[in-house]
Amino acid sequence: MLIRFSVQNIYSFRDKVTFSMLPGLERLKPEHKSGPVDGISLLKTGLVYGANASGKSNLARIISFGKFLVLKGFKPDSPISYHPFKLDVSTREAPSQIEYEIQTHGANYAYGFVFSAETIKEEWLYKISRKKEIKIFTRDAGGFDLNYLVKKNSSEDERMFIKSLAKSTLDNQLFLNKVLSSKIEGNISDISDITNVIDWFQNTLQVIFPDDKYNEGIKTELTNNAKTKELFCKLLKYFNTGVDDVCLQEVDLRKINIPEVVINHIKDDLMAAKSRNMKVTLSTAFNTYFIALGKGGEIKATKFMTVHNVKGSDKPIYFDTESESDGTNRIIDYIPVLQDLILKDKVFVIDEIERSLHPNLVYDIFKLFLTFCKKRKSQLIVSTHESSLLTQKLLRKDEIWFMVKDKEGGSHLSSLNEYMVRFDKSIRKDYLLGRFKGVPDLGNKYDIEDLFKEGD
Repeated sequence: MLIRFSVQNIYSFRDKVTFSMLPGLERLKPEHKSGPVDGISLLKTGLVYGANASGKSNLARIISFGKFLVLKGFKPDSPISYHPFKLDVSTREAPSQIEYEIQTHGANYAYGFVFSAETIKEEWLYKISRKKEIKIFTRDAGGFDLNYLVKKNSSEDERMFIKSLAKSTLDNQLFLNKVLSSKIEGNISDISDITNVIDWFQNTLQVIFPDDKYNEGIKTELTNNAKTKELFCKLLKYFNTGVDDVCLQEVDLRKINIPEVVINHIKDDLMAAKSRNMKVTLSTAFNTYFIALGKGGEIKATKFMTVHNVKGSDKPIYFDTESESDGTNRIIDYIPVLQDLILKDKVFVIDEIERSLHPNLVYDIFKLFLTFCKKRKSQLIVSTHESSLLTQKLLRKDEIWFMVKDKEGGSHLSSLNEYMVRFDKSIRKDYLLGRFKGVPDLGNKYDIEDLFKEGD
């Protein structure tokens, strides 16, 4: 789970800004909090409101960017490609900073780094609780402090391997990325604090932007996993999409509107793998295809389809998802998200969750999550304009945040918990009236009046 996320001097964030999932003193809706780990309980939902260009999407971008640096990083000798705050001369050459405080594998960690386009200047990992912190490692201009890791591994070979990992970490590379890309199994007895954090980035944190599709591969399970298909179809009916069933339908690979060079690459990969269990998922703007080897070694393609019953006929009609509405397609995209949130321990950060969805559907997504995730350590963190969610009947005050830009173009965050708001007060009305500042600050319409006057 995410405890806190801090950022400084990246995109629209000039000053240090911290987004927190730590609960306030509010006693309402205790089920919205997770069970404590080393004395730290966390909120399950977080919503960020704000005007267009206030910085909401930038927050998601930076969370995703940090994940990219941990899991992939940049090529050797390549610059770290990002944008520091550009509207202040003093920040253009100043370093930037990202820090994640997370809860994973029964422990709490603080992991962060300071960087520029050329190099990682600092990096640190601490195990934390309410009473103390343990330094796992640090890195700065003077080198690495690996004493904790060295003491946990008794043999000289292990200690030398840890030190060689640090020594071979490139200037533009995070130490966590170096560990991830190295063969540590059999070479180090205990580096679990680092692998725990890497696992959180790999398997827990998911960032979804408006045009993203999440876990398209789940659609292949619908043909051989009855429980997965039943849940998928029940959710489609719950959200009143009009879809009665889903299936995979075999299609002619030659008739798919995909460049031949891409198909040839897929064929080569499948032939090299020589496994009928391997499937390549191919998503276009509207449709999802699965390509695999057939029994005779030939390439076969299937297409995800929706099924609709036809009045007066016992034969259904099949639609590709291109024929479905934007709203239905967005619900189809979100069903795997809901399944993972409710059945696994996941942290989803979703930018513009309301895109193409009716307000009632967005509201119900939160209701479903909060109803069925009580035993899970999952979190749903979103940026949104959807004001219908601004009610204390659904959320706690400490789950609602507002993003605003100052006159110099810097983004800032504030929590609704900082305002004196009664439980029975209409948050939505006050928000739209601008009390919490997360709404557009429009100019004077008379300043542009002359532009619309007809010429003489």
